[in-house]
Amino acid sequence: MKKGWAVLLASGVFAALMAGCGGMQNGEKAIKEAVSGETAAESTADGGEGAAEAENAGKTVENPNSREGDAQDLYIFIAASLSNAMEEIKADYQELHPEINLVYNADSSGTLQTQIEEGAQCDLFFSAAAKQMDELQDDGYLVEETVKNLLENKVVLIRPAGGETAVTGFENITAADNLALAGEDVPVGQYAREIFRNLGICDQVMAMEINEGANVTAVLAAVSEAANEVGVVYATDAQSAAGSVEVIAEAPAGSLETPVRYPAAVVKDNQGGEKAKQAAEEFLDYLSSREAMAVFEAYGFSACEE
Repeated sequence: MKKGWAVLLASGVFAALMAGCGGMQNGEKAIKEAVSGETAAESTADGGEGAAEAENAGKTVENPNSREGDAQDLYIFIAASLSNAMEEIKADYQELHPEINLVYNADSSGTLQTQIEEGAQCDLFFSAAAKQMDELQDDGYLVEETVKNLLENKVVLIRPAGGETAVTGFENITAADNLALAGEDVPVGQYAREIFRNLGICDQVMAMEINEGANVTAVLAAVSEAANEVGVVYATDAQSAAGSVEVIAEAPAGSLETPVRYPAAVVKDNQGGEKAKQAAEEFLDYLSSREAMAVFEAYGFSACEE
């Protein structure tokens, strides 16, 4: 029905009421009811949008997947090689503890150490080497007696999947035309240089064409994309990219005296307060639990013997 007909109908109602009831007030009421009835009918014909908007006016629609306001953020700095395993652990832990929201910052342990020293908000640090953790502890950045050696890893030499190279192991790595290698402030880069020194080939390796990566993830990507003939990464990284890289060899026995261990510790976070400290300690305990270790082992890590 068009609005013009509604007005004519309303006028007829008005006249009838004026004659029968003799009151202007009742006539006006009838007109309003007729027009509003027509508006409601049109709204219904258009899909009920007007009624829905009226019903929802002033209401706040909440995102059921949002954790904001419902959970405490816990800032965790993790070595890049831990990223895949820690994402799975994050999902498991937050399901058990919906009151905690884990916020990860993944990079080389050296970069993360620098960020902590410069005042970045961090509640827990999970390093790929003892060096960075020891320095932070010596300088008073860590909560006392919270350092735990959790995991162990291996250093391996890789090539692109199906790639050709004359290199058969670390001993003849200089047979490659180029090399992807993490920087000397990155744990895997430090381990690699120690291997080269103990094999007596460090100078020759450093004279090669080297693509220096900011972290182990960058090195893995360079070899995966065949940008480099060979590269040095952790065994767990090679496993995570099994379809795009192949392991040539593990570090020779005796060439690496420094154990490839991953320590974790609670950081003194003045921004988070006592509540964040307690939450970080509880998460650190979870990282050494049977459930968490099962995840780490699935990604190629092994539990630290100490």
